[in-house]
Amino acid sequence: MRSSDLDRSIVETAYARWAPIYDAVCGPVMVNGRRAAARAAREIGGRILEVGVGTGLSFDDYDFTTEITGIDLSAPMLAKAREKMASGRYPYVRDVQLMDAHRMSFADATFDCVVAQFVITLVANPEQVLSECHRVVKPGGRIILVNHLYSEKGVAVAVERWAARRIRALGLRPEFPFARLQAWAQANKDANLVARRKVAPFGIYTLVCFERAVPSVAYDHDPEKWGPVFRTDHAQNRQPRHRAVTGIG
Repeated sequence: MRSSDLDRSIVETAYARWAPIYDAVCGPVMVNGRRAAARAAREIGGRILEVGVGTGLSFDDYDFTTEITGIDLSAPMLAKAREKMASGRYPYVRDVQLMDAHRMSFADATFDCVVAQFVITLVANPEQVLSECHRVVKPGGRIILVNHLYSEKGVAVAVERWAARRIRALGLRPEFPFARLQAWAQANKDANLVARRKVAPFGIYTLVCFERAVPSVAYDHDPEKWGPVFRTDHAQNRQPRHRAVTGIG
């Protein structure tokens, strides 16, 4: 855990306070980023895990092509999500659970897609959470993130550094760079960065997408062995299973 990372107790306390007003305050502010992430997830479809599902604000952004499971660290936020589920409007939302994203209880390769909206910059150990997302997504599946990421140049850098020290108690961390996500992927031989783009209209948020590499099968031609030998081959893993979210840039 780095000195800039948020302590779990800060996040839990902050979001317990946010729960009653979260939809009204954060819904309009985050709507474009939220919809961009859900749109990318719908293109994949199937079983989708929402990490940091919160109050279930994103439920409206999914449909019957998906089966949603959500997890969150905040019980008050999940209570709001369960109220939405009880309305009967979201039959494609299978379950929401109180769970720490650093240590998920799901089996390996459970989901077709993992979505984390406005989450990865807030958790205590982002790299550990990314690795858990990578573990529970199927080979060929995707991890979709949307967040405000640290500005790398211009006046915004100074503003964000000034603001960072003052808003941590709100459970926010604006000083999170894309380079940290990139470093995680480079250290993980089975994680491929497939998209990075600013979300319209103002480019405040960035959508980032990783794909878990698909193991390819190579057959040993020794007639005495005849066993398949599994390997991960990045060059052969650009499969047309998903329509690309966007180019990297």
